[in-house]
Amino acid sequence: MHSHHSTRTAACTTTVVLAVALTACSGATPAAVSSPTQQSAAPADIAALIDIGDGRSLYMECRGTGSPTVLLISGTRGAADEWDTLLPDAAADTVSTFDAVSDTTRVCAYDRPGTTLDSGEPTASTVVPQPTTALQGAEDLHALMEATGQPGPYVVVGLSWGGMIAQQFARTYADEVEGIVLLDSASEFLKTAFTPEQWSAWMSVVDASGDAAGSEVPAYEPSIAELQATPALPAMPAIVMSSDHPWDLQVTPGDSTWPGWVVAQAELALSLNATHITDTDSGHGLPVEQPALVTQAVLDVVDAVRAAQ
Repeated sequence: MHSHHSTRTAACTTTVVLAVALTACSGATPAAVSSPTQQSAAPADIAALIDIGDGRSLYMECRGTGSPTVLLISGTRGAADEWDTLLPDAAADTVSTFDAVSDTTRVCAYDRPGTTLDSGEPTASTVVPQPTTALQGAEDLHALMEATGQPGPYVVVGLSWGGMIAQQFARTYADEVEGIVLLDSASEFLKTAFTPEQWSAWMSVVDASGDAAGSEVPAYEPSIAELQATPALPAMPAIVMSSDHPWDLQVTPGDSTWPGWVVAQAELALSLNATHITDTDSGHGLPVEQPALVTQAVLDVVDAVRAAQ
């Protein structure tokens, strides 16, 4: 596990970000959401805390017009701004995935409970007991869509732990999802691709990562069980994109977890009959390190969904 990072990629690792900080979406003003009777009007931009019931609110940003609606799901402890954060040395003409996709279709990103903004501050999303499962994450995202009337069909895009949530969302709400993009995603296949010692050590690190602030802790074992208990994903346009700069969870002495990670990526792509993009010149933080490549994958799936409509 990395003790520090100089870039935003810290928040998108499937390991745990050590610097826990979580905010109040500074500068965000509630936006009116167009009602179903305003179909002719362009949907309003959203940058606000959204009430999803049970005394809870989640921060969400939506922009752009068009169908399908793209849902961006960050990695562990990563907030919505993971999708519009660029590397400090990025070229001047680099466009974030959030900005680029919003030029083509409706796109939304949100802060799960216990996530951290790029500024290091905590999200304003309501804290919940941790650990949390991918199904809980999927249900929260669906509640957001319903509360704000964001129209389906959806293309779900998940990074790392967010990829587990994307898979669960797509299976649980299969009649609303028509495409999926998984970026260096966690999956049920990691448990068998890692050695038993690696898996056990990683789970111990994750389980021990909780704190008094309610920072996000992924519940991997229950999430795999929930995923496997949900009907398999129907055939749909799918892309799996993987890092090709070796990185290691650093949870055990001896063998690196990288070979197991590579095996799990291939098994995930095969299970979804997905296009597997492995030539990415990237580490684990794909949206931050290679936003144009991620954008192209998302738009390829959007195009495929539109062609099938």
